[in-house]
Amino acid sequence: MIDKERVSAEAAVSDIPNGASVMIGGFGTAGMPDQLINALIASGVGDLTIINNNAGNGEEGLAALIREGRVKKIICSFPRQSDSHHFDTAYRSGQIELELVPQGNLAARIQAAGAGLGAIFTPTGYGTLLAEGKETRQIDGREHVLEYPIHADFALIKAHEGDRWGNLVYRKTARNFGPIMAMAARTTIAQVSRIAPLGEMDPEAIVTPGIFVQRIVEIAPALSTAA
Repeated sequence: MIDKERVSAEAAVSDIPNGASVMIGGFGTAGMPDQLINALIASGVGDLTIINNNAGNGEEGLAALIREGRVKKIICSFPRQSDSHHFDTAYRSGQIELELVPQGNLAARIQAAGAGLGAIFTPTGYGTLLAEGKETRQIDGREHVLEYPIHADFALIKAHEGDRWGNLVYRKTARNFGPIMAMAARTTIAQVSRIAPLGEMDPEAIVTPGIFVQRIVEIAPALSTAA
């Protein structure tokens, strides 16, 4: 019997080791798997490479992971905003490495990993510092930059509902990076508000098939701070 349920967020992330690469879903706080991140902090793991759209907001979630000194490198598209003070402090003091990736390229490179592609050419970034040292090619009269897929050891994502097979549906904008990250990681761990009985979810509404999810944990909505 296939049953990917875990009894707690702590159990779900317990084997993430020091030095792992971890994708974290969310666009700001929308779709952020806050309880999985809290469990990761509690586990004591560190020296992590994080792939996320931004570099944390305020004091919770990814910002807390950075504040606790657990992140050695972050790959993201939007590292600075009014409440990204923990990233700012860590970056200015040389405690964290930043790889800046335009948002469309970030999504495309994660998608490329999930699709099993070797590399992609994109016009975004051509002629800028982000293209320095990279192969370029003219395609249909337009210059493109060669970019490589972004894989990860683990992906921590949040969905609205799932079942014990790992099939997932999302809630509105909380969907964002979750589906593509689930495809690009060796192990995907999903935090959901409810685990539905098998067969209850409409197959036409399922966005992430269970084949891309290895673990699922139910977190009561009252305990989850992100949308």
